[in-house]
Amino acid sequence: MNILMICTEKLPVPNIRGGAIQTYIDGVASLLSKHHRITILGRTDPALPNDEVTNGIHYVRVESHGLLEAYAAGVVQFLQNTSEHYDIIQIFNRPLLVLPVREVAPTSRIILSMHNDMFNPFKIDLAEGNKVIEQTERIITISQYIGTAICDYYPHAANKIKPIYSGVDLNRFAPWMESESARSARESLRAEHNLSNKKVILFVGRLTRNKGPHVLVRAMSQINHPDAVLVVVGGAWFSDNSVSDYVAYVRALAVRSPLPVITTGYVQAQDVHRWFCAGDVFVCTSIWQEPLARVHYEAMAAGLPFLTTARGGNPEIVKNNNGILINNPEDPSEYAQKLNSLLSDMNHARHMGLNGRRLAEQNFPWERVAQEILAVWEQR
Repeated sequence: MNILMICTEKLPVPNIRGGAIQTYIDGVASLLSKHHRITILGRTDPALPNDEVTNGIHYVRVESHGLLEAYAAGVVQFLQNTSEHYDIIQIFNRPLLVLPVREVAPTSRIILSMHNDMFNPFKIDLAEGNKVIEQTERIITISQYIGTAICDYYPHAANKIKPIYSGVDLNRFAPWMESESARSARESLRAEHNLSNKKVILFVGRLTRNKGPHVLVRAMSQINHPDAVLVVVGGAWFSDNSVSDYVAYVRALAVRSPLPVITTGYVQAQDVHRWFCAGDVFVCTSIWQEPLARVHYEAMAAGLPFLTTARGGNPEIVKNNNGILINNPEDPSEYAQKLNSLLSDMNHARHMGLNGRRLAEQNFPWERVAQEILAVWEQR
């Protein structure tokens, strides 16, 4: 079949600027292209040509300026001008694109891939949402939580929902206890930042209030392990090292912390895995209803035990003694209590981390994700 995958307007594909959706598309595209012709439509980027074929995949990029309206116009123009007929058009996370796409591609099968709660009535009018669901053959969701959220607004969508959990590159993210390259990355990064004999608590993500890293920084005053260090990896936005008010607030808290807190700023997408190699415990501090943060998959693949919040889809990833749930994500003392317990028995912590690695190997390789997408495509 001839397949068009339409990414969002925010970040380019391949994921040279990061982004969970972009990483997801990158992870499966080469595997899917072994079975079908793949075109990926995304936004322009100064580092990428507007039209190229790489490893048999056709990439087309249109202007967006980060705005959906501009991007939608470019998407429609591309579909109007192309001589290709696409059997399937898979739209990522933008239900608002479905009706404009349907108008210029009346006979294509449309599949939505939902990574956030974009059917929320604050984001799409209920009447339009109903039309979108009517025109969509299948709605793939990255967690049960997102599927349930859609059905809360549109109960009749239930028979179109198909949860497909994300995946992770098991070679790039690997446990330092089992991988020579991971051990080397760990040793060099820890030496560079004077972390060689430290217990490294790791946060990776955008520095925004709803991601919650400020709560973790505050928790450091209650950590009773003097050899503990918190490393906060990330910037205000992808490829953005500007100091927002919130970033300034987190850094001010870090300076006052009785234990060391390192804030790295934005780290390039291709280098983030090195920090996972360097860590000992990973923490996801999401305060909002997180769809299911992909950093969990990366932490598991890297053999790290993790703490995560009982928000959104995050609890779905806690199984087989791989992690610990935080029930009140805005309470620093709950993080501190559970981190103190974990850091007191590093052998148990590493055992938990390897449980996560085995889970990632069994359930979360990109090959499994691609196979499940293929099953949706090929089901009539």
